[in-house]
Amino acid sequence: MPSKKGLPGQIEKKLSKFQYTNEQELFDKLSDNETALCEIFSYCSDLVVRELHIFGSVSCMAVYLDVMVDDTLWESGLLAPLMKKQTEELGSPEQVFEKLKYELASIVKPVIVSNLKETVQRIVNGEVVLFIESSKQAASFKLTDQLQRQLDEPSTEAVIRGPRIGFIEKLNINMALMRQRIKTPSLKMEKMSLGALSQTEVVLLYIENKAQPQVVEEVKKRLSRINTDGILESGYIEEFICDFPYSPFPTMQATERPDSVAGSLIEGKVALLIDGSPFALVMPITLWYGLQTVEDYYINFIFATMLRWLRYLFAYMALALPSIYVAVTTFHQEMIPTSLALSLASAREIVPFPAMVETLIMEVTFEALREAGVRLPRPVGQTISIVGALVIGQAAVQAGIISAPIIIIVSLTGIASFLIPHPGMSQAVSILRFPMVICAGTFGLYGVSAAMIALLIHLTNLSSFGVPYLSPLAPLNLSGLWDVLVRAPWQLLHKRQQLIQQKVEMEKE
Repeated sequence: MPSKKGLPGQIEKKLSKFQYTNEQELFDKLSDNETALCEIFSYCSDLVVRELHIFGSVSCMAVYLDVMVDDTLWESGLLAPLMKKQTEELGSPEQVFEKLKYELASIVKPVIVSNLKETVQRIVNGEVVLFIESSKQAASFKLTDQLQRQLDEPSTEAVIRGPRIGFIEKLNINMALMRQRIKTPSLKMEKMSLGALSQTEVVLLYIENKAQPQVVEEVKKRLSRINTDGILESGYIEEFICDFPYSPFPTMQATERPDSVAGSLIEGKVALLIDGSPFALVMPITLWYGLQTVEDYYINFIFATMLRWLRYLFAYMALALPSIYVAVTTFHQEMIPTSLALSLASAREIVPFPAMVETLIMEVTFEALREAGVRLPRPVGQTISIVGALVIGQAAVQAGIISAPIIIIVSLTGIASFLIPHPGMSQAVSILRFPMVICAGTFGLYGVSAAMIALLIHLTNLSSFGVPYLSPLAPLNLSGLWDVLVRAPWQLLHKRQQLIQQKVEMEKE
């Protein structure tokens, strides 16, 4: 067993270092193949090189990374059948490969390889490669250890009514979850590898004849442009292929829910599954998509419509409430009733800071408490957040650092931000709240209005894979706008989908 220096995955660099080209074929001698692999996997203590005599008389060599291979499957599934003596004579390597392909197919299906680079890639992927003496080919068996956690409810997208299963970090399991929901060969799953070192498997999902071909091609083109060493999470890909990487607004939806992805695919969208990540990426999306949940379509449509309006209202409050408070209390006191104005002035009498600074202090403190609550261990995180908020808030008011009304405003803003269902949209609102407050503290309601107009201009210029971010509001589409405002009953939705389908077919004709 060699034990030398190096990282599995740096295949091309290793091949170059040891003067093996990408097209280097395997050697016909086991000793030469062993030497080449030991050089490439130098200082990899988990590499196993095992010489065997299979089928009673055939000399061969098995090479694999023992931390990646399922020991039970290797010992009982492959090694035991190989070690059985055969009554027939296996004279040539071709006969051995034929026997491996057709007699062991029920256990593990081998893949024949003849290239050194591909062989190394399969070893780092957790496969067992079997070299045969006097052959320039080898058989590779997929015996990867299935390390995975159990299927669980998504922690970031909890619902009262709906499926409780979320994606996990295992790509094949996530693909199976999608196949269980969309049982048609029209559901296409195109697999590719990204990341020079990580070689992360990414699967592109779409339904043929529903997804727009230009969107599918655009996603493929952007994925092919990714040039990086590692893809460790879906967030890497999101930043690489999104339309506006410098905008705080997400142009793709990250979701842990298979039913949400299935619904999007049926609507004609495209999705990406990434090995090692429980989050799938859905594209294209609009602003309104970030304010809706899949649960809207599982509950009573009247209640769902009410919740949709509630989310729109509180999303606006999460963005603008602190800035409106600062503007009104600083520049436009005449807009509030006299008794309330006197009460606010009395509460702020001992506070040494202007309302803008006071609001910024509380907003920063609130974001810090929220971040601390996420990072702390789960059993104590929530307790620390609540105790911290109560104790710090009460002490700050008594010390005269902040006033009581600002605590109410920031608390309402925090609750409103939690009503935004998608974390990416909530983060965008949190980021924009700070410049809004500064504009309000500098220019009053004129500053707030200017900031809102600038924000609208920015949103109008955004698009997600060719789809305007504010559609169907801009450009205006009245039938689409109806869907944004009201969650119609399924009977009407079904009729509308039929009308759209007929319209599309007529346009094609």
